[in-house]
Amino acid sequence: MQEFLVKHHIKDKVLAVAVSGGADSLALALMAHEQLALYGYKIIALTVDHGLRSSSSEEAEYVARVMKEYKIEHHILVWQGGKPDSGIEEAARLARYTLIKSWCDKHNIRVLLVAHHLRDQAETFLMRIQRGSGLSGLCSIRECSNLGDLKILRPLLKTEPEVLRDYLRNKKIEWIEDESNQNTKYLRNKIRKFLPLLNEHTGITLERIDEAVSNLQSADDFIESYINTLFEREINCYDNKVFCFSHVNYLQWHPEIKFRVLAKLCQKQYIPRADSVTMAVKALNSIPFSGLTLGGKEIFIAYGNVWFVPELASKRKSSRAEWKEFVEQNPQYKDMKIPHKAKLAILTLKEKK
Repeated sequence: MQEFLVKHHIKDKVLAVAVSGGADSLALALMAHEQLALYGYKIIALTVDHGLRSSSSEEAEYVARVMKEYKIEHHILVWQGGKPDSGIEEAARLARYTLIKSWCDKHNIRVLLVAHHLRDQAETFLMRIQRGSGLSGLCSIRECSNLGDLKILRPLLKTEPEVLRDYLRNKKIEWIEDESNQNTKYLRNKIRKFLPLLNEHTGITLERIDEAVSNLQSADDFIESYINTLFEREINCYDNKVFCFSHVNYLQWHPEIKFRVLAKLCQKQYIPRADSVTMAVKALNSIPFSGLTLGGKEIFIAYGNVWFVPELASKRKSSRAEWKEFVEQNPQYKDMKIPHKAKLAILTLKEKK
């Protein structure tokens, strides 16, 4: 596991681990503690009590006892307040990461280990196929991703889940089985039951799916590298909030490039829905373009450029004198052709700093 941290340039010596009490996360916490203590790392286990089952508090306390036995620092984070009537899985996932991120921020922890494994990768890939995902979606689960400034690492992504269960059996450690994993109303559970048949009848193994995902990730990385170069060369940025680029150049871009640029420029915590981005791409392909909003950004054309300006909560007014004074203090804006909405946004954002 230490080699995995070196691969991803991790220099932090204190690492958090998300531990639910299931076999995968329990094994990860114990493996990380066992393997990394030799190199001077400290593991802190974090368990989120969602309060969705009557036994959730008891389960969190069970994890606490196991962690105490192995001398691993452990904290229980409780999801307070009401719970939604629908979309509970997604809401719970968001709450889990929000609570963990908040705790890590408070305690200056910058790396979180999570227990996604080889079968999770295969299930996610097949789910994305069922939903008709594009290249980025089919890349499925990455070894490393970021939640703000919290780096999320998945060191078990090449490991089969049965290996983790055998590890716990050898230590005579029980784990908690989530009853919802047996509910076939969930697509992931349907796919999980189908995977052995897929292997038996087609020879498509978890490892083969992982190889395909790795190849897709490589292609996706190349496109992202191209996008980053495009941002450096063709996309102008004003105060890191207002952006613009040539509409003529845009019309010559490949559809995938158009989609990714718009998604990135209109991203908040998450990128906008794919269908919304696709509609924006199509609208910008047409002339005349009457403007639209996406992800909290106003998109319009002025001076031959496509502009992305944050929607403002209050419609303040500005005068030429105010802009002139601003330019005197920020001479880099002198002689730039900037539309009124963009000027207004820049002035407003400056005031909030």
